[in-house]
Amino acid sequence: MANAANALAATEVEAGVEHVVDPKALGFDATMLVGLAMLVVIAIMLWKKVPAAINKALDGKIAGIRAQLDEAAALRAEAEQIKADYEAKAAASEGDARAMLERAQHEAEAIRAKAEADAAALVERRTRMAEDKIAAEERSALQQLRASAADAASKAAAKIIAERHDGASDKALIDQAIAGIR
Repeated sequence: MANAANALAATEVEAGVEHVVDPKALGFDATMLVGLAMLVVIAIMLWKKVPAAINKALDGKIAGIRAQLDEAAALRAEAEQIKADYEAKAAASEGDARAMLERAQHEAEAIRAKAEADAAALVERRTRMAEDKIAAEERSALQQLRASAADAASKAAAKIIAERHDGASDKALIDQAIAGIR
């Protein structure tokens, strides 16, 4: 291994000064050999048409990216159309909701008004029924009062007649009534 190191870089030690010797092959130093190797690689790449293949690959990538951009633009347009449709539907449903709310309010107002009218009619009917019942009770009480008064009057008249009239006065009254008939 020491021989290989000596072959690549030979060093001379003369009078305390160290000299480094660069390796050479065919009269070319390392920098020149690297340059020649690069030229050979570039020449092979040109001979095998590598730049054209690279351009073709890049053109394919560009075409793919353009297709993706076109597809994205189409998707964006479709998404905007869908968004516009949903916004229109939302606006329409908002209008429908307002109409339904107004209709419900009108129906509630109509139901409230009908309930008030029904309640007023019921109160009026009940009041009329109560007044009719009171009037019937008054008539009944008045008839009972008249019947009681007539009964009391007839009893009082019978008592007075019984006290004031005896058999002889009854005979005179009967004779007088018979004479008035003739």
